[in-house]
Amino acid sequence: MIKNWRKYVGPGPLIAAAFIGPGTVTVCSMAGVNFGYELLWALLLSVIATIILQEMAARIGLITQKSLPEVMRAEIQTKAARIFALGLVIVAIVAGNAAYEAGNLSGAVMGLEAFLPQKTTSALGGYFRPLPLLTGLVAWGLLLSGNYRQIEWFMIGVVLIMSGVFLITAMAGKPHLPTLLKGLVPSVRADNILTIVALIGTTVVPYNLFLHSSLVSRKWKSTTTLRYVRADIFIAVILGGLVSMAILVTGTLSTAKQVEIITDLSKSLTPIIGSFAPYFLGIGLFSAGITSSITAPLAGGLVICSCFGWSNTLSSPPMRWTFSGILLLGVIFASLEIKPIELIAMAQLANGILLPVLSTFILWMVNKPEIMGKYKNHLLANILGIAIWVITLILGCKSILSVIQNWSL
Repeated sequence: MIKNWRKYVGPGPLIAAAFIGPGTVTVCSMAGVNFGYELLWALLLSVIATIILQEMAARIGLITQKSLPEVMRAEIQTKAARIFALGLVIVAIVAGNAAYEAGNLSGAVMGLEAFLPQKTTSALGGYFRPLPLLTGLVAWGLLLSGNYRQIEWFMIGVVLIMSGVFLITAMAGKPHLPTLLKGLVPSVRADNILTIVALIGTTVVPYNLFLHSSLVSRKWKSTTTLRYVRADIFIAVILGGLVSMAILVTGTLSTAKQVEIITDLSKSLTPIIGSFAPYFLGIGLFSAGITSSITAPLAGGLVICSCFGWSNTLSSPPMRWTFSGILLLGVIFASLEIKPIELIAMAQLANGILLPVLSTFILWMVNKPEIMGKYKNHLLANILGIAIWVITLILGCKSILSVIQNWSL
């Protein structure tokens, strides 16, 4: 087994890479800047919630040998309910990923700018930033390779680099251990509740559930491999959680008042890790951006192809057209500095509805003995699952309220 360890590595690294994007770096950094170690418990909770939901989604994928959208098409008998569910999935995942892809590419570019200051050139009366296009081409080229394993191994390498950067940065500051451990004790106040929701929301990501179920059904075919499926996601999500915590610790060690560009954080960390701080953090931010730039269009392509019953192999025309479209929109938004506010608002609204609906569907599926057989949920798994469902409902309501409030302004 040790000799052939590579065949036991699954899509876990892609899942970890997907939720550690530029948005996570920003949210975790600001949580550290504003609240110190106080909200480490929220990240720990989000890691536990992610493991529970991802394990259920992966188990469904392994036992049924289908992705979640395919299972939804097969198991939701009422036509109106099926159309509503799949329509919601398409709007939330595809539109959302297209909108947020601009942020992923911009985050990767922000990291690159630590090494290569960007020149903005005028184009058609506006401004064009070339680095998002170059970064997008890298992501597109990897997806066009048509090789899932190649993408997985690329992700493993980048995630390890990103993990090393943020973990080393956090440890270099020699955080006070008793104070750090105190941050694992839950503390909820009026002034930190929005940040708590944001921290959980950046980790419990709906499109990861679709991505994971699809890739697990592609990677593993036998129920005897369930232990490898679980080990793969446990290790990957725990590692991702540690990276997120390291980013929060890094924010705590800094003296920055806001984190909008890499120099905000790197300048304040110069006394701790030296003059190469901008380059060190630039590598970390680029890694976070490039991995999310690949997983977002990949997940969008898998979802829409599964919803319509099309082939979801990377080399199939529907898959290529879909992920290329999502990438192209991201490149345009990022290169021309267009703010896709309405698209993001629509995606947030759909995600706010989708997350609790999807959690409900997953809990329903993993408790159906005619589908899952002996691999259905046991009592403890259901208790934990219901607790996570409550969290997703709170997150969903917060998303919906946030969009409504923004529209009313």
